[in-house]
Amino acid sequence: MRRFLVAGLALLSALGAAGCGFGAGPSVGNGAELAVTRDYGHRILDASRLAHVHQSDTVLRFLEAAHRVTTRYAGGFVQSIDGLAGDRAAQRDWFFYVNGIESGVGAADFSLSGGDRVQWDYHPWQAAMRVPAIVGAWPEPFVHGYRGRRLPTRVECERPGSSACSEVMQHLTRAGVVATEAGFASTAGPQLARVLVGRWSAIRRLQVAAPLAQGPATSGIFARFGSGGAGGRLALLGVDGGAARLAPPGTGLVAARATSDQAVTWLITGADEQGVARAASALSDADLRYAFAVAVAPSGVVRLPVTAGGR
Repeated sequence: MRRFLVAGLALLSALGAAGCGFGAGPSVGNGAELAVTRDYGHRILDASRLAHVHQSDTVLRFLEAAHRVTTRYAGGFVQSIDGLAGDRAAQRDWFFYVNGIESGVGAADFSLSGGDRVQWDYHPWQAAMRVPAIVGAWPEPFVHGYRGRRLPTRVECERPGSSACSEVMQHLTRAGVVATEAGFASTAGPQLARVLVGRWSAIRRLQVAAPLAQGPATSGIFARFGSGGAGGRLALLGVDGGAARLAPPGTGLVAARATSDQAVTWLITGADEQGVARAASALSDADLRYAFAVAVAPSGVVRLPVTAGGR
């Protein structure tokens, strides 16, 4: 915690003197947050904040202002941060997320927007070449959107008006999000952020959720639902993509997906009603901060992928 405070004060002192940011041009919005983590958000290396975002600010400049950075491919790819370098032989690299969404462009070409939460994470990619969306920027991307564009939010529920659906709506409302509530819809598209709330037996019929039955190489999520029982048991997966443990009954899952034809979709689900309720209750900064996905077991929150001896 002390390191976070020192880093934050240093960044504000160097970049935010007299309320200014580090870029040229007028301010275009509120500040932005930066986190450097590793091992799928399990370890927090540093966190800091920028007071104001300016027109020329990019994700790369934000990172370089607070850390020692080396790049490759004419600056298009970050090779190392503070001496921790990508290793092709070990299949480990740096990946960055803005408001919980993995970028399709390089950090030098990604313009920073007011309110952005940027997370750089160093992790292996053997089990999943890509993890297109994570939950660790909650309540983003619902508050400020992505690349400066706020998307309408629709909460789609297996049973509209259920306690789990109402709790999700309440969490979003408290975060300042105006969301509409509906049943599961067959139409979505890139102009809409979705939150799906319901048991896996109902959610698995939707195209965006179906890859969860196949594992992280396909879904980008280190959890997998089986095919047996009332919707299938939830397996919590390790970094290698293999099953680390079977979740007990009553366990929920909070995860996110983003595809080429749809904007971000969050999944609030479980094999049973108790699991869905637990997942809905976990929409908070305390439970989700920097996490890629979480399982919410009767014993508490488990960050995914499961790590040796970790939660």
